Amino acid sequence: MSRVAVVGGGLAGITTALALADAGREVHLLEARPKLGGLTHSFERDGRWIDNGQHVFLRCCTSYLGLLDRLGVRDHVHLQPRLDVPVRSGRHAGLGRIRRTKMPAPLHLGRALATYRWLSFSERMQAVRAALALGRVDREDAATDAQSFGAWLAAHGQDARAVEALWELIGVATLNARADAASLAVAATVFQVGLLEQTDAADIGWPLIPLQQLHGDAAARALAAAGVDVRLHARVKSLDDVDGGWQIDAERYDDVVLAVPPSEAARLLPEGAVDLPAGWAEALGSSPIVNAHVVLDRVALDDPFVAGVDSPLQWVFDRTPQSLANHAGSEQYLAISLSAADDFIDMPVAELREVLVPALRQLLPAAADARVKEFFVTRERHATFRPAPGSGRFRPTATTARPGLHLAGAWTATGWPATMEGAVRSGESAAASVLRAPLRPSLPSEDVLS
Repeated sequence: MSRVAVVGGGLAGITTALALADAGREVHLLEARPKLGGLTHSFERDGRWIDNGQHVFLRCCTSYLGLLDRLGVRDHVHLQPRLDVPVRSGRHAGLGRIRRTKMPAPLHLGRALATYRWLSFSERMQAVRAALALGRVDREDAATDAQSFGAWLAAHGQDARAVEALWELIGVATLNARADAASLAVAATVFQVGLLEQTDAADIGWPLIPLQQLHGDAAARALAAAGVDVRLHARVKSLDDVDGGWQIDAERYDDVVLAVPPSEAARLLPEGAVDLPAGWAEALGSSPIVNAHVVLDRVALDDPFVAGVDSPLQWVFDRTPQSLANHAGSEQYLAISLSAADDFIDMPVAELREVLVPALRQLLPAAADARVKEFFVTRERHATFRPAPGSGRFRPTATTARPGLHLAGAWTATGWPATMEGAVRSGESAAASVLRAPLRPSLPSEDVLS
């Protein structure tokens, strides 16, 4: 039996470890943190479960949904029967909606674009033409990756208002980048796969329980049942090539999968393992996400979520049911999700409150007189890689140039942005990379190199 070490216990590492264990490999999963789940985790605060950030998925995220099935938690998420996004303005009264019909794609969004409240009639018609053109973009072309999504939108008649009120409404949350700072190839993937190719692809799903329970705790059970040796508090300090295998902390493995962030992968990878320019991890970069958590003394949001335009608020989610079991009070816990949050990541909590609470009152009329019972902030400074134009050349495949050494992570060459779906797909690719390599002579599992 071949021994495999999977370094990293996020969604990519969990996916890899389960796939390899199911294929009969002896798998050790090494995670530096005290729990599994990676960047999708929760913590407890005053009896309330808090997710580090709001994570949603789409019906087209088939690999992620497959992982939920494998973990036995598919019934703990909700998936819209039909895409329906309420959109409010911070300056104007009323409610807009982006809602699909049952017509075949891309006609299923025609009515939504033609009646979208926050664009003028001419902007709506231009948006329809741009959407059809975006559907024809070759997202596999290196020239597409080198181009800015914002520049492409401008060249296709999209003014600043259309970019803010429509394209970035979707793009910022999925890409974690503004249109001008995003690769056209990655943006095209989001809009083609998510919105333009299948009628139901963009139906939105979200967890009904805290992320730690949905991912980390469920994974711990599934990995144990599959026979994976999970080791927490196990940061890998070095990776050494030894006699046809790899050594980690005096243990030998036939294969190693690095399911870690790019900076950590760059630290551990031996020279020549990836055909990337020097300083590739720094060049790939990272983009932050900030979440502001607001507890009001009354219900101010009737929908599960709302998107915002003309506002510093991007998306606001009702987290009351997920955060507090058997909640019976009148208070409401709202999570404000701010992607591409370079302007907010270093802002003190008091200043964030001064900006975000008034904006929340403007966006939600029912919150105008509500009392803020709690306000706190969670930050992920390196939440995702930065999908800048040309970033594709810094995203390696799962298979490295060194036999037995493989990569996983949403930042690898999945073709997707840094989403939960991208992370799971990378884990599937890494497992496939291990399984298609020829087996080499292996030391017995109890042998340890000193």
